[in-house]
Amino acid sequence: DSPRPFNRDDRNSDSPRPFNRERRDFDNNRDERKEYDNNEPNNEVNGKIVDLDNVTPETFYEQPLLIREVRLNRYIAMSGLCSRRDADEIISQGEISVNGEVITELGAKVTPGDVVTREGKVLLGEKLVYIIMNKPRGVVTTLDDPHADQTVIDLLNSQVKERVYPVGRLDKSSLGVLMLTNDGDLTKELTHPSYNKKKIYHVFVDRDVEQEDMELLANGLELEDGLIFADEVSYVDDNKREIGIEIHSGRNRIVRRMFEHLGYRVSKLDRVYFAGLTKKGLKRGFWRYLTPGEVSALKGGTVK
Repeated sequence: DSPRPFNRDDRNSDSPRPFNRERRDFDNNRDERKEYDNNEPNNEVNGKIVDLDNVTPETFYEQPLLIREVRLNRYIAMSGLCSRRDADEIISQGEISVNGEVITELGAKVTPGDVVTREGKVLLGEKLVYIIMNKPRGVVTTLDDPHADQTVIDLLNSQVKERVYPVGRLDKSSLGVLMLTNDGDLTKELTHPSYNKKKIYHVFVDRDVEQEDMELLANGLELEDGLIFADEVSYVDDNKREIGIEIHSGRNRIVRRMFEHLGYRVSKLDRVYFAGLTKKGLKRGFWRYLTPGEVSALKGGTVK
């Protein structure tokens, strides 16, 4: 059997087992991820779902965003009419009706089944959309940046009508798995530290990483914003300049800072796994809609 990687539960491992790019060797939850492998589409992505019983984005994402009680101003904003602040203004001016009754109360709420109108026109909540992207280097993870040559939203090429937002961040120089959605509750669950969602990175550095430093990465480093450690860390295919690192922290540039703290320069940082999602079958710079199985697993919390 291959030796185990360095991790915080086994401080005295002799040497880490190899990190496999295609099949994550130190992920023991393979059974939980079978549905992802079974539902992988082919390379016809960027707006088209293929090999999924002819499912299309139009028929797959039928559920409205309003699946629970929400504030009226938020519902109006979700419909794409205007911002929440502007929604408050048109509510106070008596321009909004709910089930035929004019509503002027700020803070009023609507529930599933309510019909919201403005000047007789029905306002519909956006459909929930879930996207995975293989982010390339040099693209900014933001909705809009006047100083950026290209953002992740630009890569969608206006093919997604709903307003989606990146879940977490990958800095401009990093690449790999990035999720985008308009599901605020799921975004909170995937990014809040208490939910303990796993992220795995393939790190390329400028020189061999010493075994003592691998142990430090696993045991913990004291950075300017506190103690941090990798859950598991391993050499990639016995190459000491390529490291696989598993971590749950969402701190800004945390992986780069860990290696820089030890005196290494990160030349490439590739996120290969995020909360059960991988970039398998997805070319750099391309994206696809998540499959029904992937969405169910994310919402059901069956994968870390």
